[in-house]
Amino acid sequence: SDSAAFFPARQLSMTSWPMILGSFLARALTIQPTASLRVPRSISSTSLKMESRMSVPTEQIPPGMKAVHVGAPFLSQTFEELSALGCERAFVLANNSSRKFIEGDGKLVDALKEKGMLAAPLCTSVGMGGGEAGLLKAADEAYDADTDAVVTVGGGAVQDAGKLIRLWLSTKGDNEAKATVQGIQAASNQDPMPTLVPQICLPNSFAMAEATHVAGLTTTANTKSGAAHPSIMPTVIIYDPALSEGLPDWVRFGTALRGVEHAVGAVTHPKADEDIRGRALAGLSIIKENLNKLISDPDCPTAMCNCYVGGFMAIRALNTGCYPALGHLVQNQYSARFNVHQGSCSGILCARIMDHHHEKSHELQKRISEAMGSGETPAPQLVRDLVAKLPLVSTEHEQVGVTDDMLKEFAKWAFDGSAARYNNLSPKEFGSPEDIYAMMTKPLADL
Repeated sequence: SDSAAFFPARQLSMTSWPMILGSFLARALTIQPTASLRVPRSISSTSLKMESRMSVPTEQIPPGMKAVHVGAPFLSQTFEELSALGCERAFVLANNSSRKFIEGDGKLVDALKEKGMLAAPLCTSVGMGGGEAGLLKAADEAYDADTDAVVTVGGGAVQDAGKLIRLWLSTKGDNEAKATVQGIQAASNQDPMPTLVPQICLPNSFAMAEATHVAGLTTTANTKSGAAHPSIMPTVIIYDPALSEGLPDWVRFGTALRGVEHAVGAVTHPKADEDIRGRALAGLSIIKENLNKLISDPDCPTAMCNCYVGGFMAIRALNTGCYPALGHLVQNQYSARFNVHQGSCSGILCARIMDHHHEKSHELQKRISEAMGSGETPAPQLVRDLVAKLPLVSTEHEQVGVTDDMLKEFAKWAFDGSAARYNNLSPKEFGSPEDIYAMMTKPLADL
């Protein structure tokens, strides 16, 4: 899916990126004794080591979003937010891997049911990539349940599905038809847009779909589609690292790598300004440091929370006036066409895409290198070497079952249908399908 620039970026002229990075890091790093810690309602972080706790800078919480809680216990915080929002009938949508955290005695779903606040049985129909059939099933269940809040637990597909469900709920009273992709997209064009029911997001990874006003899905034809509107921005985010416990490495590290993808996409985007680049570079620096810590200690709650903060900063930079980036678009298409998790899409393609336009974006890529801690090393090499350390994140097409013939067909399909979009997003133009194929297949050792 794609989106226009709904929130114009601020212009910061005559400002070098190190100054911006230092400013953002100063706001993101809050080092205070627990006893004296005073946290505004819009940002909270608990149960962490205070000497290294990080939080989302207040100015980066986007319009339409009321709060971002990093490190807060999700059960009590969810009930606090539902109460503050005046919600009484919550529809809970989760991926299957999150069921163990929210089903059972005293857990979220049972607690909602006990209080008479569960609008419908737990829905787990949305799978990886946000498949059309599972999404529409969930939308119909929420519609029939007369819900007044959507609680989404899990990864990016579930978070995006929650946004699309809220759009479908906004048509209540106007139709009795079953949900369709076309109907949901039509709802995104309502003018005026009615007030949508709130969405409380409980992410279990670092995919960051919950931080945008864009929602994607995969159609039955294996193409990417979706909707975008400022009103579908989720209302509250609660990132509790407890929800990431036991997460497979390919998800944990793959979604964290998406933060790197978002940052480099924002920095090298033709429409980015210094404010966007500064925020993206600050987020990248945080992600890089804490991703290395997670490699050594995958269940470190502090490193997970800090990775989340860095990822939030990176996606907000990208979503402020320059979404999608070239890598985002190419990898969304690759993911939908070949059914590959987007973390592995980044592992395979991020460094290769950067290398493709390095000659045109080398000054910006030098700033990426500096943010990653090695200003003299080309950025594609730094990303390549980081990916190589991430457990179970794919780096080659054959590891995900994509053959050379499939890549040649993809390159032709992409050029025929998306060449203009690619060239609008890339610092270096693509003149033929062969250019796309060459980019995607360049040996990593040659970057």
